[in-house]
Amino acid sequence: MSFHSVLIANRGEIALRIIEACRELSLDSIAVYSEADAEMPYLRLAGRAICIGPANPAKSYLSIPALLSAAEITGAEAIHPGYGFLAENPHFVEVCEDQGLTMIGPPRSVMALLGDKVAARNEVAHAGVPVLPGVAVPDDPEALERAAAEIGFPLLVKAVFGGGGRGMRWVRGPAELLPAVLAAAKEARGAFADDALYLERAVEDPRHIEVQVLADLHGRIVHLGERDCSVQRRHQKLIEEAPAPRLHEETRRRLHDMALRAAKAVSYRNAGTVEFVVHGDEEIHFVEMNARIQVEHPVTEAVTGLNLVKEQIRIARGDSLGFDQQDVAITGHAIECRINAEDPGRGFLPSCGTLHIEELPSGHGIRIDTHIADGQRVTPHYDSLLAKVIAWGRDREEARIRMYTALERFRVSGVSTTRTLAQEVISHPDFRSERIGTRFLDDLLGG
Repeated sequence: MSFHSVLIANRGEIALRIIEACRELSLDSIAVYSEADAEMPYLRLAGRAICIGPANPAKSYLSIPALLSAAEITGAEAIHPGYGFLAENPHFVEVCEDQGLTMIGPPRSVMALLGDKVAARNEVAHAGVPVLPGVAVPDDPEALERAAAEIGFPLLVKAVFGGGGRGMRWVRGPAELLPAVLAAAKEARGAFADDALYLERAVEDPRHIEVQVLADLHGRIVHLGERDCSVQRRHQKLIEEAPAPRLHEETRRRLHDMALRAAKAVSYRNAGTVEFVVHGDEEIHFVEMNARIQVEHPVTEAVTGLNLVKEQIRIARGDSLGFDQQDVAITGHAIECRINAEDPGRGFLPSCGTLHIEELPSGHGIRIDTHIADGQRVTPHYDSLLAKVIAWGRDREEARIRMYTALERFRVSGVSTTRTLAQEVISHPDFRSERIGTRFLDDLLGG
């Protein structure tokens, strides 16, 4: 399991986080980049950097042959997939393992199981975790209609290998079904190089709550508390916080217990996230388990003091976690706002242009995860995330006020961003009083 060099099969701020973690662990980091990303400043911080293709993700960051060639040329011994792109593709894990490369994540058997959302539901259901009805999308249109009718409307169409809300569509009735499937398949194919879909019973305006787990190769598994990710725009998360507010302590304990049972049921290893919907009288249903680091992991880091990217790498090389459940302490409250290069006034269309940085936030309790630089060109080729602003406070209100001030100081021009919208959300009476569900943002925007 021991390795000394890590190829980073990703880009942007998560690539920078992995470079920093490798430095702290005295490991050689190897960054890959497309022609469009050749001038990214973080590439200078890596031990080595290698171009793997043109701007088109299918020919660079989603190209398994290109990534394997880069690993062979550079002599990389391990690969960190980050999130998005190939991070949850079991075939990628398989070919990496066949080439003798250590994948920093769960083994291929676990990845394959979790990639089959229906099979994963069956496994966790056998462990006593309640699940929502779900089924793989049939190829035949008549079979598709029967499957949807059996599950019942409303329902969600989801990408099997999806994440970040991409490849997902809400369906309220039979007339919307086939168009939603076709649109989700197209989006999933472009984002994940796989258009496999499944149907899932939808819950109206639930809370989206997820539990972070860590599991080493020696059988030790712990949870690191939960996050509330309910502020979403068409299934795309915008604001996350930890711990989840407005939860009965018994519900919180049940969530943690269910997450550990689900992770044990699939023999999980490394960092993972167990996602739930909480609705009605705090009724809980398992949705899925993400076999990767999540975009919103910094709020968990802020309240636990752990570096989850470093823990991922340590686990992959065979280290023990070094702590038990009773050693995990949740301190204070953290809120994360994603700042995307998007125009909320035009349906969140991506905004491209030359980025000019006037000021970025700093100060006590403030953290910013970003790869941006002044004069950088924001292109349409990749995810629109520019930065994540994280505010920690002794309690939720202190974190909220610090976040508002930090967003005031996030001043960039050249592209439209979601900064002002984030300010509007965290100052909204419903957010302040913790009355938030997954429809809150769509209702606020009239969408």
